[in-house]
Amino acid sequence: MARIIKKTATAIIWSAVDVFLRFGLQFLLSVFFARLLSPEDFGMIAALFIFTSLANLFVDSGFCSAIIQHQDISHTDESTVFFFNLGMAALMALLLCAMASFIAVFFEQPLLRKLTYMMALSVFISAFGSIHNAILTKNLMFKSIMTAGMTSSALSGGLSLFLAFHGYGVWSLAWQILAASLVNVMLLWYLHDWRPSLVFSMDSLRKLFRFGGFLFVSSFLDVLYTRMYTLLIGKFFSIADLGFYTRALNTRLLPSNFLDAIFIRVAFPVFSSAAPNTQHLVNGMKATLSAMMLINVPVMLGLAVIAEPFTVLLFGEKWLPSVPILQVLCLAAVLGPLNTVNLNALMAQGHSDLFFRIEVVKKIIGIVLTIYASFHGVIAIAWAQVLISFIVFFINSYYTGHLLGYSSMQQLRDVSPFLGAGLLMVGVIWSIDEHIQFPPLTELLLTIAAGAAFYTITSLCIIKYSKSHYILTVFYPEK
Repeated sequence: MARIIKKTATAIIWSAVDVFLRFGLQFLLSVFFARLLSPEDFGMIAALFIFTSLANLFVDSGFCSAIIQHQDISHTDESTVFFFNLGMAALMALLLCAMASFIAVFFEQPLLRKLTYMMALSVFISAFGSIHNAILTKNLMFKSIMTAGMTSSALSGGLSLFLAFHGYGVWSLAWQILAASLVNVMLLWYLHDWRPSLVFSMDSLRKLFRFGGFLFVSSFLDVLYTRMYTLLIGKFFSIADLGFYTRALNTRLLPSNFLDAIFIRVAFPVFSSAAPNTQHLVNGMKATLSAMMLINVPVMLGLAVIAEPFTVLLFGEKWLPSVPILQVLCLAAVLGPLNTVNLNALMAQGHSDLFFRIEVVKKIIGIVLTIYASFHGVIAIAWAQVLISFIVFFINSYYTGHLLGYSSMQQLRDVSPFLGAGLLMVGVIWSIDEHIQFPPLTELLLTIAAGAAFYTITSLCIIKYSKSHYILTVFYPEK
């Protein structure tokens, strides 16, 4: 047990370093790109999200998640999935190329045809590194993932910045995606000695598809739901509106993806190994929830309050239309860790069939609400995400409560200190913003510092004296 704990802690540290460096670089690049490029440039790349996301999904088809989840994977299994991924990647790339003209006509943007060709090549290249990534994740070898990810982000970011400064517009974003895929794959092959054997087993595919197949269909629905906004906004409003929504969404996703990348990619393989012992799995869920919500709550609520000065100072006044969208999307993300942890606990237990049924119900609800909201404007689409986040949480936690004895009310009770401290922090930030006048940058930094200090002190006090909460045993184990 001590060895497992040490290995997990080491994995979390390397995962955190990887994510901090890569996401920090990504954030800095987004600031430069936002100032150099137009909302229309970002809108055109965003218009392709749903198509490239679906293509990447078909390439993997849930098999890499199955490799991580199964504890008895052979080299034949891995090689089979590798060649399956390559074949599907070639097919998806050709299909994207065939659809290029249709996509350009649908969005009334002729440039999308050539952009689609470049994104198709990126999909094909990425498939070469999928098994390496799955094996490294399964073995908690995040130092190698960090090296590959950070290097590819830095090199592709440098190339795209050079192109953006020289007036290449949307092509600088496209080259960034393609270059990142190529460099990342090359480094994964260099850093890990796994190589495929010339074997292909239908038995391996059938074995892994029993788990991965359900995840594939669930992920398919998830992509339709999460990327459907690109079709609705890009078609019925404008490419610029799509750019504003994408800017708000990407800004909100940065801290959310940061947390997921640190905790969840470690938590899933750890949850999978702990799945035979229900109590160990529940304890892991509680610890992960506490750590994630401790960070997520102040970041999301704080960002909602300071969205306007934050956007203007970092991205420029041309992005002001994205501010109200960002504020609403931040509210929708407050419960994000609860949903993510619940789903990963179900997957770790091998309940991919149940996971599938849950996702079907949730995504149908989400798709219907999003389509309905689109008749009332772009901001209404954002508000629909708030309602959906609450519905999704209660659906996910219902099954966690039924199978693991960890209900939605218990989960909310465990994270209530963070929610309470976050709401108090919002009052402090709002008071500073309303009653103290400084130069914009000074005011923003002062507000962030005061909010962070108040939240830290308040949450620690609440945790320490909330003896009925499991959180006490996570942060104060001597109690």
